[in-house]
Amino acid sequence: MTSSRRNRTYYTPNDFPERGYAHHLGDPGTFPFTRGIHPTMYRQKPWTIREFAGFGTAEETNKRFHLLLAEGQMGLSVAFDMPTLMGVDSDSPRAEGEVGRCGVAIDTLQDMEDLFKKISLDRISTSMTINGPAIVMLAFYIACAQKQGASLRRLKGTLQNDILKEYIAQREWIFPPRPSLKLVVDVIEHCTHHLPLWNTISISGYHIREAGSTAAQELAFTLADGFTYVEESLKRGLAVDHFAPRLSFFFNAHLNFLEEIAKFRAARRIWAKKMRNEYKAKKKRSWLLRFHTQTAGCTLTRQQPENNIVRTAYEALSAVLGGTQSLHTNSMDEQLALPTEKAVRIALRTQQILLHEIGITEIVDPLAGSYAIECLTDRLEHRAEEYFRRIQEKGGVVPALEQGFFQKEIAHAARCYQREIEQKKRIIVGVNAYLQKEESEIPLLTIGAGIERKQVARLKRVRKMRSPQKVRQALEHLGEAAKTEENLMESLVEAAHAYATLGEIVEKLKRVFGEYHQKPIF
Repeated sequence: MTSSRRNRTYYTPNDFPERGYAHHLGDPGTFPFTRGIHPTMYRQKPWTIREFAGFGTAEETNKRFHLLLAEGQMGLSVAFDMPTLMGVDSDSPRAEGEVGRCGVAIDTLQDMEDLFKKISLDRISTSMTINGPAIVMLAFYIACAQKQGASLRRLKGTLQNDILKEYIAQREWIFPPRPSLKLVVDVIEHCTHHLPLWNTISISGYHIREAGSTAAQELAFTLADGFTYVEESLKRGLAVDHFAPRLSFFFNAHLNFLEEIAKFRAARRIWAKKMRNEYKAKKKRSWLLRFHTQTAGCTLTRQQPENNIVRTAYEALSAVLGGTQSLHTNSMDEQLALPTEKAVRIALRTQQILLHEIGITEIVDPLAGSYAIECLTDRLEHRAEEYFRRIQEKGGVVPALEQGFFQKEIAHAARCYQREIEQKKRIIVGVNAYLQKEESEIPLLTIGAGIERKQVARLKRVRKMRSPQKVRQALEHLGEAAKTEENLMESLVEAAHAYATLGEIVEKLKRVFGEYHQKPIF
C-alpha cells in the first residue's frame, strides 16, 4: 500500500480506525440511505429511462418523443434551444442563428401544445431542463394541461428551475440572483398547493461538473444550492415536510467509475442527515435524496466517436450502482451534432441492456462493504463538509457566488484536468493516445436555416390570431404583481392562456427585476 491516500492501491478495515469498518452503512431504504432510498431498489421498481430530446420546431420534437415512447422510454425530457433558455423570442435579433439548434424552440403556448400533441400530460412524466425562464415554461405547461382537460393534481414531472448553478457554472441567467430566487420559491409554493406530484426543482450538479469541477466540488456545490432553496422556502413560511419531498437532484456520471458511485452514496447520506437534524424534517420522504443522472457530455470525444458508446455504458453503470432514480445516456455523436435516431437508439439500448441482461438489478447496492467504496464515500463526505464550512464563512451561497468563489474553484479544477491531458498524465483514448490517421465518417443530424424561418413564421401566425387586448391586460397584470411579494404563478398562467410570448413576459419582468451582468473574475 502506498502512503498517499490519493494514490492508494488498495483499502482495508484500517481505513476506518475512528468508527470501525462499515459502522454506518445500515440497510437499503433506511436512514441515512447510503445504500439507496428503497429497500428493494431495482428488484421491484427499475430506474426511469429518460432520454433528453429536443430540436428544431415543436412538431419535429413531438415526432422524436413518439419514437422514444414507442421504443420503450418511460418518461420525456425536454431540451430547449438557446433563445428559449435565455428568455428570447425566435424572431429577436438575439436569436438569429440559434433557433432550434441545440433544442426545441418554444415561444408561446401554441408551441407547447404542438410539442405534446397526442401525448396525455396526466399520463406521462415530463422533465424540463430550463432555469432562467423556468417559471414561464411551467406556466405554459400548466396552461397546455388545462387545455387538454388534464387534472393538475395528476401532473408528474420535474422542472430543473435551479438558478443558482447558472451563476456558478452554466451562465444562462436573466435576472439578478435575489429576484431569481424569489421566482424559484414561487414555483415551490404554487406546486406544493396545486401540483402535489410535480418535482418543483432539480438541483443540478451536472452543469457544475461539465464546467470542469471535481467530484467533490460537484457534490458540495450542488448540495449547498439545495440547502439554500430549503432555507428560502422556510423563510416564505412553507413547512419543510410540505415541500421537501418534491425536491430532486440531477448529477453527472463521469469516468472515474468507483469515485462516481461513492459520490452518489455520499450525497444521499449528507442530505438525509442535514434534512433530519438541521431542518427538522419529520417525514422520511423529506430525508430522501432522489436524483436523475446523465452520463457526462464533457467526456465524449470528437475523435473515434464510436468509443463514446463504451464510455457512456460505464458511466451509466456507475449511476445504476450508485442508486439513481432515472437516467439519460448520451449518444455517441453528441460532440459533433444533435444525435441521430440511430445514435439515440443505441443510447437507449445501452440502458435496456443494463436493465435486463447483466443481472445488476437482482442485488441491492452490490458494492456495499467494499473497502474502496466505503472509504471513498467517507472521503467525499468529508470534503463536502469542508466546502460547506468555507461557503458559510463567505456568508452563504449567494454572497459566495457574488465573490466568485465557486467560479474560481471550478476554473482551477478544470485547468488541472486539462494540463493532465496535455502532459499525458491522463490518457484519453483516441485523443492523446491510440490515435487513428483516418477517422470513420458517421452521419450527422443538421438543423438548417429553414427551421428558423419556419419557427419565426409560426410565431407571426400566433401573434396575428391572438387577442391584443387580452395580451396587454395579462402583461399589465403580471407587471403589477411583480412589484409586490405576490406569487407570480397564476399571473403567468393567465399570460400563457392569452398567448403572450416568452420574450414579452421576460421583458415585462426585466422592467421590475432588472437584468444580471456578472463582473469579470480573474
